[in-house]
Amino acid sequence: MKKTIILGAICLLALCDVSVYAQNKTLSMKDAIIGQWRDFYPENINQLTWRADKNEYSFIEKNSIMLGTPKGASSVLVSLDELNAALSASSLGKLERIPAFIWLDANTIQFWLKSSLLRYRFTEKQAELVLNSDSEAENKSFCEANDKLAYTLENNLYVVDGKGTKLAITEDQDKNFVNGQSVSRNEYGIDGGIFWSPKGESLAFYRKDESQVTNFPLVDINTRVGELREIKYPMAGMSSEIVSVGVYNFKTAKTTWIQVNDFGKERYLTNVSWGSAGEYLYIQVLNRASNHMKLNKYSVATGELVKTLLTEKDNRWVEPQHKLIFLKNKPNNFIYQSNTAGFNHFFLYDTNGKLIKQLTSGDWMVTQVLGFDNAEKNLFYESTEVSPTERHVYKLNMKTGKRTQLTKAEGYHSVEVSKSGAYFIDNYSSLNVPRVINIADAKGKIVKNLVTAENKLKDYNLGEISLGTIKSADDKTDLYYRLIKPSDFDPAKKYPVVVYVYGGPHAQLVTDRWLGGARLWEEYMAQHGYVVFTLDNRGSANRGKEFEAVIHRQCGQPEMADQMKGVEFLKSQSYVDADRIGVHGWSYGGFMTISLITNYPDVFKVAVAGGPVIDWKWYEVMYGERYMDTPSENPEGYAQASLLNKAKDLKGKLLICQGAIDKTVLWQHSLNFIRECIKNNVQVDYFPYPRAEHNVRGMDRIHLKQKVSNYFDDYLK
Repeated sequence: MKKTIILGAICLLALCDVSVYAQNKTLSMKDAIIGQWRDFYPENINQLTWRADKNEYSFIEKNSIMLGTPKGASSVLVSLDELNAALSASSLGKLERIPAFIWLDANTIQFWLKSSLLRYRFTEKQAELVLNSDSEAENKSFCEANDKLAYTLENNLYVVDGKGTKLAITEDQDKNFVNGQSVSRNEYGIDGGIFWSPKGESLAFYRKDESQVTNFPLVDINTRVGELREIKYPMAGMSSEIVSVGVYNFKTAKTTWIQVNDFGKERYLTNVSWGSAGEYLYIQVLNRASNHMKLNKYSVATGELVKTLLTEKDNRWVEPQHKLIFLKNKPNNFIYQSNTAGFNHFFLYDTNGKLIKQLTSGDWMVTQVLGFDNAEKNLFYESTEVSPTERHVYKLNMKTGKRTQLTKAEGYHSVEVSKSGAYFIDNYSSLNVPRVINIADAKGKIVKNLVTAENKLKDYNLGEISLGTIKSADDKTDLYYRLIKPSDFDPAKKYPVVVYVYGGPHAQLVTDRWLGGARLWEEYMAQHGYVVFTLDNRGSANRGKEFEAVIHRQCGQPEMADQMKGVEFLKSQSYVDADRIGVHGWSYGGFMTISLITNYPDVFKVAVAGGPVIDWKWYEVMYGERYMDTPSENPEGYAQASLLNKAKDLKGKLLICQGAIDKTVLWQHSLNFIRECIKNNVQVDYFPYPRAEHNVRGMDRIHLKQKVSNYFDDYLK
């Protein structure tokens, strides 16, 4: 296992070339699909986390909660039997295993047992009931400040307390009005619809009016006679949902509606953030065109606009993704994240909208905020500064701006920092390393190794994986690829290739983590004699604003150009059979797959597309319009990207797989493509999964991937 540098006309740099010595075992399809997350999943530690504000960590082992210190041995904190004894003494039921829990303080954990929220206090060895929730409750959000639970039932929002008092915050009878749930189809950093104030005095929530949004029919075939189930699906260029934000005050028992007067009714209200004192609500208001955003400050008492703190404009799109982070020690200051400088970075503002200073800068991006130490002297974060394929953690001194890299080992690091900032848990892997978990100090020095995982695939005959770069189609940017050679590779032979593609925004497939980020299905294909190649083209994630925005109004075009540079690279390899190149992808990758085989019919012989976008006019507003604008604003772009008029150009073998109740890429897409194939007397293969949504999951996925593999075996191999 070694790191090598490869130089060549196209391949400029190969990072991390790893050889997996040939062994005897081969992967079954079940191994490749289910086994990756079970039998072959690298050793890990269950529920490893810091114990509240102490420099001690807890984890689960042998049905006990264990306690460890950075420099000491671990011991049992409480066993399952002891927990159950405490639960039994209070008539609170019985646990089958240690549940998922959180630390409220160093003496108290909180967890769910069915629909009951419980606490256990270690010093007293006592369990107590916090509250009971409705068994059908969804979108649960518990407030530690007032011990109340907010949740939704169907389209309304409720709150329950420890006395069992249930309060209806909303009472909409019309199902077109939905409260307390995520809106805008989870785009623009939106991941929920309930927002507790810091002291629990008020509850903010989303309300969406879908009365003007078109319905799309899904058929439930499980009933004796098939039933129609309709979903709301706002298509590009058509009427969208109308979102508002309400704030319920528990003292007055009244809801105040935030008065948003910007950009008309069909705008986005993103990243709802409470100010430190709970007097103001901050909302990033984005117009429907997604090219103009205002960060607005609103009075919770009146709902009125106090001030627009800042604005962002872009002739392509603005994409707010992050809530404000208010400082505890300086409650009138907050950290704002933005890619206005080309890459996502930190900016420090005050609540009047004054920029105090930019905290980070450079041609790399912050990818995750990890938190502060207790004194808020240092901010910990994860970034791509070392490499776009790696993730490393840094400590930023808030006063001096000094950055210190804390993680040193090559690879992809996931870190949890202790509340004091004195230590952190570092969980990482790389192409060569299945997993390492260490405890390190504030300078990055390793003080304890908790896990050095063995390679559970060491006895399997796997293909060699290498990571490297080629130049983009415009010859300006390095694109990262992953290449897997067939097991028992013979350089004198010619092998077929499967190009595995996604290619769209918000996704990165090639990373310097275990197996290079590959799924074991790719190794399964390598064992069956294929070269498997993946390239992150321009438009994909974590490379900065300009890298992604190149797709604006022309989805599929620069992506295909880059993928064809990948094909050029493949053809330059002596072991690649240029007459046997196939392509496979799902969702945006399905769109890319059909785009490639129809636009380059003499290059790609076989393709398998799953859940493909066929025409962007049938895709939803929030995603589609951001990248393509509306069909009336960009008719040329929609026509160019549409695959309907490409059906006649299909020469090779194409299999389309589709979830019949897909709520993301509607069945309408692939069925219309099939219709165009029929019109043009073009043969195509099609396989629906009757009870699958956008992704085919569970044991059904074994069937899916076997079908994909068989298709390549039948027509490419």
